Amino acid sequence: MTDDGTVMKPLKIEFCGEWYEVEHPKDFHIGRESDLVIDDNPYLHRRILRIYEDFGMWWLANVGNLLSATVTDATGQVQAWLAPGARLPIVFPQMQVLFSAGSTTYEFTIFSTEDYFNTSAATAGSGGSTTIEPIPLTSSQRLLVVALSEGVLRQSNPGRGEIPTSAEAAARLGWSMTTFNRKLDNVCDKLDKIGVQGLRGDKGKLATNRRQRLVEYAVATRLVGRDDLYLLEKNATEQASQVNVE
Repeated sequence: MTDDGTVMKPLKIEFCGEWYEVEHPKDFHIGRESDLVIDDNPYLHRRILRIYEDFGMWWLANVGNLLSATVTDATGQVQAWLAPGARLPIVFPQMQVLFSAGSTTYEFTIFSTEDYFNTSAATAGSGGSTTIEPIPLTSSQRLLVVALSEGVLRQSNPGRGEIPTSAEAAARLGWSMTTFNRKLDNVCDKLDKIGVQGLRGDKGKLATNRRQRLVEYAVATRLVGRDDLYLLEKNATEQASQVNVE
């Protein structure tokens, strides 16, 4: 309920083509055993996210203790990394939420009738939000990100997509593991230097779940998209032609 006594307008959530409604005064949970049952994935918390009212606004909170989530506006130009224990207000008419558990990345969208910001332009917001600037990637770096994001990008209805292991992605690209890991290090270093969280662990070491975080960030911020999938076929053709020449 808002300060003037009016009831909060309901939110709508879309996941895998199914719709859910969040109405005053109820809380709404997302997870393995929640109002929105994401999956029976054992790596997924029973409840990872909570939507609730406070200070006359709807809020999204991470109530898990291990997994983080990536949240963006509809344009992908404003993003926030929602770590365990963090929360942020739902201030855009459309917000995309991605998080990973094990080798699977999940995605759902929150729709609100409220628009606290002018969403025609990117705006830096509160709650850890960051305005996204263009990130220059080399052709091989973009190819690597597309290979890791392929399972998410190919979904007809966004909801869940598998992230390949490093060995699977390297094989998909025809690269050695040494080459793949070096290029992955370079991409993570580049994003870490511009402030993307979750790609580094303690004491400057790269995070163990950096592939999942990289995919979340890349898909959520439109760093790569479905239009980039052709790069995989192009690379496969080039790899095959080199083998034939040899």
